[in-house]
Amino acid sequence: MTAYIGSFLILLAFLNVLLLICSKPILSKVLPDYGSVILSSSKLQFPLTFFAFICLIFSFLTDDFSLKYVSSNSNSLLPYYYKISATWAGHEGSMLLWCLVLSFWTFLASIYSKDLDFDFRLKFLTIMGLLNLGFLAFLIFTSNPFEKNLSIPIDGKDLNPLLQDFGLIIHPPMLYMGYVGLSVVFSFAITCLLKQDFKPEWAKWIRPWALMSWSFLTLGIALGSWWAYYELGWGGWWFWDPVENASFMPWLITTALIHSLITCEQKSMFKNWTILLSIIAFSLSLLGTFLVRSGILTSVHSFANDPARGAFILLFLAIITGAALILYLRNSSKMNDKTSFDFFSKESFFLINNILLVTATFTILLGTMYPLVLDIFGLEKISVGVPYYNSVFLPLMIPLVFLAGYIPFLFLSNRKGAKNQVKYFITSLIIITIVSSFSILLFDEYNPSIFIGLFLFAWITLNLLYDLINKVLVIGGIKFFFNNIGMFLAHIGLAVFILGATIVENNNIEKEVIVSLNEELKIKNYTFRFIDIVESEGPNYSSVIAHFKVYSNNKYITDLYPEKRLYNSSEMPMTEAGIDPGLSRDLYITLGSMIDIDKWSIRIYHKPLIRLIWIGALMMALGGIFSVLNKRRKLKVVSLS
Repeated sequence: MTAYIGSFLILLAFLNVLLLICSKPILSKVLPDYGSVILSSSKLQFPLTFFAFICLIFSFLTDDFSLKYVSSNSNSLLPYYYKISATWAGHEGSMLLWCLVLSFWTFLASIYSKDLDFDFRLKFLTIMGLLNLGFLAFLIFTSNPFEKNLSIPIDGKDLNPLLQDFGLIIHPPMLYMGYVGLSVVFSFAITCLLKQDFKPEWAKWIRPWALMSWSFLTLGIALGSWWAYYELGWGGWWFWDPVENASFMPWLITTALIHSLITCEQKSMFKNWTILLSIIAFSLSLLGTFLVRSGILTSVHSFANDPARGAFILLFLAIITGAALILYLRNSSKMNDKTSFDFFSKESFFLINNILLVTATFTILLGTMYPLVLDIFGLEKISVGVPYYNSVFLPLMIPLVFLAGYIPFLFLSNRKGAKNQVKYFITSLIIITIVSSFSILLFDEYNPSIFIGLFLFAWITLNLLYDLINKVLVIGGIKFFFNNIGMFLAHIGLAVFILGATIVENNNIEKEVIVSLNEELKIKNYTFRFIDIVESEGPNYSSVIAHFKVYSNNKYITDLYPEKRLYNSSEMPMTEAGIDPGLSRDLYITLGSMIDIDKWSIRIYHKPLIRLIWIGALMMALGGIFSVLNKRRKLKVVSLS
């Protein structure tokens, strides 16, 4: 019964959004108040999709194996919280989640767009409706999560063991909120092209939406990194996996978009550039959806792919992006866009910043898609990995991060004129270089990468803190602090991230050894003693758990329990790392294969400051949220007509 209700609600949502789209071209001829139909339909879309999603969750919780999707991604022994997250673990459920999030953003856009010009608002919501229609059509005709089994199995196949983790509960919803949130920015940009105008007050209206999408993307990427770190057993936080790249590319473009919107709002400049970035950002989120589900690229994210249905997404991507770019080419020249500005100004630095971000994005796109292109044409098979990205992407990031430490100061400073700015620039450069040079005393092994990372950390942090103290204490502008806390937090979060990534990548220690019971091994000043190994039974798996006591300078500090699991249904092995987290370092141990009786292979890591990577990402996300909450940037403005 639940399945039929869910299918009916999805069909009803499809018809509702079809009504939204057809209201202006068809109903406007017979219904004078057609605008109210558009507004009502845009708000109704979310509850219809939400209750369909609830029906699917209920099917998982009640072990309704008559549904093909439930039987393929669940099991009667699966804990209830994993049954809930299994709702979006596979292709069909994840697409329903996508439709749910898209309907939610459409609902919010309908509510908070009431201060826009009425005709603009209707066009904007209609475009949002077209996006809803495309994904609902995909769901209904190719990926129905309520499809029935021809014969009902006794039990389900179980959820992929890789996904039986807390990470599945929070990572995909956060990432989807970021991905799909860009649909609002995209729809707004297309509406501006149709209106052949982009007013500064419109830029003020759309900036919070871009900031929220960026914040969710930041959280989603960070949570995915954290999940991979503790779950996969290799101790890494980023692998340049194609699907990782697919989430990182729209993040970079959205970062450029936010900076472009600032200039557009304040100076009525970069209108065409802003619209183009809006189109590219959402197009890259669609590309990410295609890459995750097509199965055309080798990735650890291979649990929700289907090449045939991936082709539909590719077609949808081509139609949406192609139509948007054609419209851009036809109408962008009609925008009244100011392009004149001084070289030594925040506008010029913003432009350089955006060019670097776009260039960095396309280096990642090239590395991700080039092997695929070669494969399509039957040419040499190649693999693009870490060496490519380290040699091409990272050099672009150094000047970009350097600007991130100087642009906020330039933007907020009362100093006028190139002479004063150059004077401050040279002074701060000398001081921070000297300060960074003392870091050589902190490391046993020192290289240029460490110096660059520490310099960039100090450059961003000290420049921002200096200006903050100057404004708050000297000028007495406590209001300045609260008005700009989001920007400060986001940029300092970037600095913290850089510090953590630099230190852990250049000072990480790894040992792979064979150890016997009661044997000790050392890494830095830590001693690991192999105490015991026991067998255990989980709710749907059996496991072997090792016990290690850890000492620092002969002082006991903690116990670690690395684990090897074998899942009953799939007979798939999984490794669970034993981790002692800390702000200064992580101690990380994984259990390998049994070599002999009471003798096992293990891998031990010492990872200094790795937690700063996720702390920095959290600070960046909070910075974006605080910027949205700032009273100057609330979604509701006085008049945008």
